[in-house]
Amino acid sequence: MVHVKKDIFATSALNPFTKRTENITRFTLSNYYGMSVQIITLGATITSIKYPDVNGQIDDVCLGFDDLAGYQSTRNPYFGASIGRVCNRVANGRFRLDGKVIEVSKNRDNKFQLHGGFVGFDKAHWEVEKVLPDGVILKHINPDGHEGYPGQVTVLATFRLGEDNCLTVSFQAETTKPTPINLTNHAYFNLAGHKSGAKGLYEHTVEINAFGITETDTDSIPTGEITPLEGSPYNLQVAANLGDRLALIHPALGFDDNYCVKSEPSQPWNFVARVSHPAKGRWLEVVSNQPGVQFYTSNFMPDVERGEVPIPGKDNAAYAKHGAFCLETQKYPDSVNHSNFPTTIVRPGEQYNHEIIYKFGVVFAQK
Repeated sequence: MVHVKKDIFATSALNPFTKRTENITRFTLSNYYGMSVQIITLGATITSIKYPDVNGQIDDVCLGFDDLAGYQSTRNPYFGASIGRVCNRVANGRFRLDGKVIEVSKNRDNKFQLHGGFVGFDKAHWEVEKVLPDGVILKHINPDGHEGYPGQVTVLATFRLGEDNCLTVSFQAETTKPTPINLTNHAYFNLAGHKSGAKGLYEHTVEINAFGITETDTDSIPTGEITPLEGSPYNLQVAANLGDRLALIHPALGFDDNYCVKSEPSQPWNFVARVSHPAKGRWLEVVSNQPGVQFYTSNFMPDVERGEVPIPGKDNAAYAKHGAFCLETQKYPDSVNHSNFPTTIVRPGEQYNHEIIYKFGVVFAQK
């Protein structure tokens, strides 16, 4: 049986939309097998995922902060947040929709938009729509014109924990005008434990079920081309050690690539990826109905070898470069500017639907 507990994570948090101070609510979902997940209403953010390793030791495998100040800090790289209205990049903060040029905010060096702009869904105070027996539904109404996007968008984010150690995250959205919608969750994982850093990350093995990656320029903006994986160190169709692959793709800083997921038209869900940490015995499988997944290895977190100061995290953690990985299911980045990419345009009367299953498990040694 799954238990759902509600408490206050923070008080007097300024809502950037209403300009009023409000409480931030936290929900803790837990099951019989020692797994627990915490979500807060700020950004519909996953703040903690704990479950046992092969020896029964429970660790938090999701990076985050202890307090509101951490999540509101400019150093927060979207830890665990729900991202929108459009995740990833929009080239030049501009696209054409139904013959009209739409200009959106450019929050990265005044060159392009990243993760929804200056005040994306990650900074919204989501309302509690409904508490479920095994989770919670959060709601955000994004105003017409916000960050330059047309239409009022109403979004529901549902978080549910099963007895099978599956965390299901679902996004549904509707709009009053044609607009792009491309949501994701930006959880940062380290199956060795959230404090284990690059050393722990390099011990992981990774498998991604993809046929290519979207080619990008130096700003990680897609060119519109799909790069095949055969013969490339980016090919992770067969499980490979992550540390070895990071060495192979050097001088690239690490992985920060949209993988084009192999799909079966007859199936509503597709296997996206499997990541494991052999020493701890933990593994994570991701299943989704989205055509892409951004695989990111925390390349832009502080580089301590260059004297940069780590991000102070929860439980006195010090987060730095290559300290975690992300698997952000999504439509392809900058789809609004590439007609050959899966469309992100949603029109009145249509519903955006994004389903993700994170299945956590442990490999037990054979006796």
